[in-house]
Amino acid sequence: MTEKAADAVVLLSGGLDSMVAAGLAREAGYALHALTIDYNQRHRLEIEAATRIAEALGVERHVVLPLDLRQFGGSALTGDIDVPKHGVGDEIPVTYVPARNLIFLSLALGWAEAVDARDIYIGVNALDYSGYPDCRPEFIASFERSAQLATKAGAEDGRFRIQAPLQHWGKARIAQEAQRLGLDAGMSWSCYDPGPDELACGLCDSCRLRRKGFGEAGLVDPTRYAAAPAD
Repeated sequence: MTEKAADAVVLLSGGLDSMVAAGLAREAGYALHALTIDYNQRHRLEIEAATRIAEALGVERHVVLPLDLRQFGGSALTGDIDVPKHGVGDEIPVTYVPARNLIFLSLALGWAEAVDARDIYIGVNALDYSGYPDCRPEFIASFERSAQLATKAGAEDGRFRIQAPLQHWGKARIAQEAQRLGLDAGMSWSCYDPGPDELACGLCDSCRLRRKGFGEAGLVDPTRYAAAPAD
């Protein structure tokens, strides 16, 4: 009798990083439960990308959970604030969504406990990113400790593991890993501010980091861009 694979919950945003994290979880032999948070962000293309990726990975279940963070605002992704197009700076940009990864991990933890999973995968990385505090290794380690204290499963018989395999990778390595895993990078979506023609803007932080990563990796980025940065 074949032993059942262990379950893991994967936060699947539809971006390149979350796709590769999910691919690594599948490669590790986990049965995947994919969680996408529909937080009423600027566009639906991320949600559509997450659906494509979930289908391609053959997940056990894909939950798209509505959570209207536009009610809070405070970010260019959830409020009437322009997405910056001037390049990646040193300060935390206005595309930071207040406490987003803390909120998302909490929801993933709730589902993990419900399905008796002990592993949660998230595609954060602390190298090629825009300075978001909720991508830092210290935050991930802190949340893992909190998961033990906040749950019945953690208190009684299990230790939750927050798996962030991309944490110390740059975008170039992430792009290379997508290729190694046989994942079509064209399924993923990175742009914060696509136009009505559904072309990636090419100028927001996320587009710049993606283009730079594929270029450094020597790979073709399948994304269609409306513009190219001057720098």
